[in-house]
Amino acid sequence: MRAFILLIAGLLGSGLVLADHPTHLDQLLRQVQEAQQRDAKIRREREQTFLAAHADQKALLDELRTRLEKERARGDALKEAFTQNEAALAVLETELEQKTGDLGEVFGTVRQNAKDLAALFQDSLVSAQYPERADWFSVLGESKKLPDITELERLWLLIQQEIAESGLVVRFPAQVVETNGIAGEQTVVRVGLFNTLQGDRYLKYQPESNHFVVLPRQPSKADRQLAATFSAASQGEAELALDPTRGVLLGLLVETPSLLERLRQGGVVGYVILAIGAFGLLVVLYRLFYTAWVGGGIRRQLRRLDQPSKKNPLGRIISIAQENQHTDLMNLELQIDEAVLRETPRITRGEGLIKLLAGIAPLLGLLGTVVGMIITFQSISLFGTGDPKLMANGISQALVTTALGLVVAIPLLFLHSLVTTRSRALVQILVEQSAGLAAMHRELE
Repeated sequence: MRAFILLIAGLLGSGLVLADHPTHLDQLLRQVQEAQQRDAKIRREREQTFLAAHADQKALLDELRTRLEKERARGDALKEAFTQNEAALAVLETELEQKTGDLGEVFGTVRQNAKDLAALFQDSLVSAQYPERADWFSVLGESKKLPDITELERLWLLIQQEIAESGLVVRFPAQVVETNGIAGEQTVVRVGLFNTLQGDRYLKYQPESNHFVVLPRQPSKADRQLAATFSAASQGEAELALDPTRGVLLGLLVETPSLLERLRQGGVVGYVILAIGAFGLLVVLYRLFYTAWVGGGIRRQLRRLDQPSKKNPLGRIISIAQENQHTDLMNLELQIDEAVLRETPRITRGEGLIKLLAGIAPLLGLLGTVVGMIITFQSISLFGTGDPKLMANGISQALVTTALGLVVAIPLLFLHSLVTTRSRALVQILVEQSAGLAAMHRELE
């Protein structure tokens, strides 16, 4: 009974699944035997598979060990060759230094000078006429071999060419880009290494594209006339305004705003100041014309005191004196003083307005300064101080309005003084003549 229980536990442990439940012990024994035979066959197959794989893995391992040994040997050989090459290279470098001697310093000097000249020749106006010079200098500056005698001679010849061309005035065809962006081949005049002309226009050289660009803002009319005369001349001497900085001053000329652009920088406050200045100037001109006209009438009347005319202040005062010559002295003086007082406002009219405009102009300039600084600080708060151009608008408005206020106020003050002086002189003549009329009436009494 115990043997039967152990047999059943063994069958369950090995995971056997019987298709049919045995009904007799001999059937159970037969099924157990068949299961053992199948397990034995499976174990033999696994063992054979393992032995075959083991042999393959061993062969692969042997092959890898063989290759490893070969690679180690090859690495040792390469290391040995590298060591030998390092030693040979050191020997060759020593021999090279011994053979080159001072040529090594010459080579270093030539290469350094070639690099410096490459940048100089790149921006030179002569390169527009003889392109690809700067490229050769760049190649020579980056070369690792000693320059031969041909290259040294070419270096010397190119330097001599640059020196010779710096003193020549040459005409040659080149691509010129107009202000509207249209490019075309035109004949240009190169004045040494300084400027390039096309007719009466100054050009700017663009080394990147080997083109000339017409400056959007040209010098003054007189300088352009000299340039036109110089470009048309074929021999002899001619005057020309040169830019000794090789285009730097002309470039700054483009960036420099014109008078109209300066006035626009003042903004609304600047326009108000200009309007006040124009209005004040009109008032001054009117008062100067009026005082000149009145003064002429008074001077003509002074020459004919016996023939008073009511077309001038003095004539009207004399007429009043003649009309009241039979009255007593006190009434006559009152009549004459009243006439003088009546004529004085006409002569001095507008002086207070001119003075007021002269005082308002600098105050408006101060207002524009404050507005400009507010704009500047707003730009700083929004964009920081990294880009000064963002603050230039407010600073320009602040400075331009201040300058406009002073420019308007100072002339108006002088003109106010002039108008006041002339009007006072006329009033003084009227007062003197009125006193003379009173004295004459006293003598007649």
